[in-house]
Amino acid sequence: MAAKKGKILVVDDNAGIRSALKILLPMYFEEVEAIPSPATLVSTLERFRPDVVLLDMNFNTSINTGNEGLYWTGEIKQMAPEVEVVLFTAYADIALAVEGMKRGAFDFIVKPWDNEKLAATLTAARDKARKALKRDTSSKEEPRPESLFWGTSPAMTAIRKTFDKIAPTDATVLITGENGTGKDVLAREIHGRSLRSEKPMVAVDAGAITETLFESELFGHVKGAFTDAYADHAGKFEQADGGTLFLDEIGNIPLHLQAKLLRAIQSRSIIRVGGTEPRPVDIRLICATNMDLEALVREGRFREDLYYRINTVHIALPPLRERLEDIGPLAEMFLKNFADKYHRPLEGLDASAREALAAHRWSGNIRELQNSIEKAVILSEGKTLTARDLQLEQTHKPSGTTFREVSDAEEERLVKDAVERTGGNISAAAKMLGVSRPTLYAKLKKYGL
Repeated sequence: MAAKKGKILVVDDNAGIRSALKILLPMYFEEVEAIPSPATLVSTLERFRPDVVLLDMNFNTSINTGNEGLYWTGEIKQMAPEVEVVLFTAYADIALAVEGMKRGAFDFIVKPWDNEKLAATLTAARDKARKALKRDTSSKEEPRPESLFWGTSPAMTAIRKTFDKIAPTDATVLITGENGTGKDVLAREIHGRSLRSEKPMVAVDAGAITETLFESELFGHVKGAFTDAYADHAGKFEQADGGTLFLDEIGNIPLHLQAKLLRAIQSRSIIRVGGTEPRPVDIRLICATNMDLEALVREGRFREDLYYRINTVHIALPPLRERLEDIGPLAEMFLKNFADKYHRPLEGLDASAREALAAHRWSGNIRELQNSIEKAVILSEGKTLTARDLQLEQTHKPSGTTFREVSDAEEERLVKDAVERTGGNISAAAKMLGVSRPTLYAKLKKYGL
């Protein structure tokens, strides 16, 4: 047995569990302390300074901030970021334990536990905590934001050519696409490849700003401009001066506020709320939306002049269902990242997982795929990820039923896309679509392809 080292704090309201762990854990830790509730957790952390906290998910206390395990995980990580938290949970709480790991917990243990697995998980958490303490925090680099996965689909290949041309310029860019397609990631890529990359990129969820604070948030305010304006405040335009301003969800801005935004974009200057002096701003503008702005213009819900002002270059990101060849590589990339993050010895996807991934529609696009892989990695127990780990609904199985639940327009697009991708090979296209050759010939005739 490895030498005992480190400290562990057990927080569980079951006296029998505390007693059992106080017998087992001293074989692996130098010091073990156990308390029955989080009531004394803060003071115990300050006094005992553990490497690991084994934290029960539920207690007999009245906390109205949601599940107690999640709440106290956040409190521990805020108070002592170097301490690793392992959640102690019943089978019914596994979904909450997964959420706990996303919020910073090291891992979770399901009751009733296996002693060997419990010891392995807790000692791994201890080793990580002690290694973090030895590391010189002043030399830690900021984590790099996720980068865009371009893949090999024709749509993304065409977008990359456009990206290579416009990224180094100051051209205003409008990025459209469904939720989860990576519009914000592409915006960061454009900024990172621009001549402004050393300056800030300021992102704003334009649709989430309340109308009363719209001008103050974007253009800033001067002291005394309104009741709570206790000091001068630079808005997002000024904060992005010299860099890039990214206005996400721009289609959600109310019509009467669009004129104010248009004036600032046209003049490249702003006036703070309560002020009188125009302030010049040097920004590159990138906007994004999941809405059809042209339709909104026709309906009178989006200003036509603003639409043309932000639409110098338009990039439409395709949904994941139009990037079928990219699903597997994306899943592998996410698997590797999350296996490292959550300490899972996963080597890849098995055949059942690949089939399940291909059969799912991915209405939430890349974000849904990422979340699905993250959850599957956390719950996995083997060396490969399986369809059982993924727990996906197969919404378009390749069994001849591909076209049953889609519109004619979508069906035509699917047929055309399959024929183009296979270079006109009807047998290969039929196989991709999950239909027979005669059925595909009938579809081609129907749509005049």
